Amino acid sequence: MSTLETDYLIIGAGAAGLAFADTLLTESPDTHITIVDLRSQVGGHWNDAYPFVALHQPSSFYGVNSLELGTGRKYASGVNAGMYEMATGTQVTAYFQRVMEEQLLPSGRVVYRPMSRFVDGNRIVSLLSGAETPLTIRRKVVDATRFSPRVPATEAPPFKVAMSVRVCTPTGLAHLWLSARDGAGRPDHYCIVGAGKTGMDTGVWLLDQGVPPEQISWVMPRDSWIVNRVTTQNGPEFFDEAIGGAVRQLQALAEASSVDDLFLRLEAAGQMLRLDPQVMPRMCHFATISEGELAQLRRIPHIIRKGRVQAVDAQGLNFASGTETMPVNALYIDCTASALDVLRTTEPIFQPGKIVPQLVRAPLVSFSTALVAYVEAHYEDDAQKNALCQPVPLAGGLGDYVHTQQLNLANQFAWSQDKALRNWIRTIRLDAFSRLVAAVAPTDTDKIALLGQLRSGSLAAAANIPKLLAA
Repeated sequence: MSTLETDYLIIGAGAAGLAFADTLLTESPDTHITIVDLRSQVGGHWNDAYPFVALHQPSSFYGVNSLELGTGRKYASGVNAGMYEMATGTQVTAYFQRVMEEQLLPSGRVVYRPMSRFVDGNRIVSLLSGAETPLTIRRKVVDATRFSPRVPATEAPPFKVAMSVRVCTPTGLAHLWLSARDGAGRPDHYCIVGAGKTGMDTGVWLLDQGVPPEQISWVMPRDSWIVNRVTTQNGPEFFDEAIGGAVRQLQALAEASSVDDLFLRLEAAGQMLRLDPQVMPRMCHFATISEGELAQLRRIPHIIRKGRVQAVDAQGLNFASGTETMPVNALYIDCTASALDVLRTTEPIFQPGKIVPQLVRAPLVSFSTALVAYVEAHYEDDAQKNALCQPVPLAGGLGDYVHTQQLNLANQFAWSQDKALRNWIRTIRLDAFSRLVAAVAPTDTDKIALLGQLRSGSLAAAANIPKLLAA
């Protein structure tokens, strides 16, 4: 079989791999790219996610830079009324299919090999036929798999399950009609296991389907601080919530005396939300919801705060600290898989013969990988590239949140000192607020003043963060 020659081999055809390929094609016009992926179609974990999944934030700054996602419409009703659309999982996978078919493959410089594995550094092997394609890589391997999150549909429950107990994933919950077809009765009670965004989505979805709140229990090992979705809106009518919100966030970082004090300040400023005002959350995974969704979740009366579930049996839930009796005909929904596990540790992004895209501005995956591709295309020295692309971990603890913001600010400062990179960031749609800032008229003194506070606030926040981390 003839050898395939390529400049870059990208492992993974999810959001990260496609965003990297899209920007590299634009910024390096003669480059040839080969994309290898284990799945049968592009989109990565979106192919495995539950049917009612959607983006946390507006569609307009997700995906690849060259092709807009969504139409920019607003929700006319519901818990997100007045906010910009967030693509559903099916819309995201359809969009990524368009990216491949309309943007990448027509360039004539991209080869896509689904259902295939990269082996031994020199071969592509088909998972279906076993056919092997020898490969010569002229420049680098791009490992875009670091962003591959764990999703419930592809993970076994991390707790023991007795034979008589009904446990499903959120996907199984949405496919409950299959159980009904096979003769299984309707559950008398629903128990959500897991406090992350998947658990939140599941709670809102059950309530939207008309399940009475008293028929829902929610196991919450740790409460979470949650980003207020209104602060992520990137239309001109949300300038104060977005840019003003960023200023207030920096002010909180600059003035807080402790990490707990920081989050209380963020809450008071409308930046952060929590389920129960009487419970101090101990984690922040950057999950994002609206105040309307939060009001829905607060209708669930039975929140179980006894730690992680060890086992589920006919009597109910077993924890290291005790038990919790549940109705006999309860359905347990496993929402425990964490998307953050792969983002807790970092390594240099640019290595000899290899690129490992990681977050450079948390939590924006598409922006981060596009920026890494731009830097790869325009800078020669790996040391210089790594100086511009310091990887940002996303571990989830409250102190980790402060460290994340410290690295975000450090990267932002490095970019501001590079004129070409700074100007490129201002033009791309994947930077959430670049269009918003670019549209500010020089005569709009109020907005100009707010932008000035953004710059000065960054310096004050950066000065206080080491004290917060030390404490």
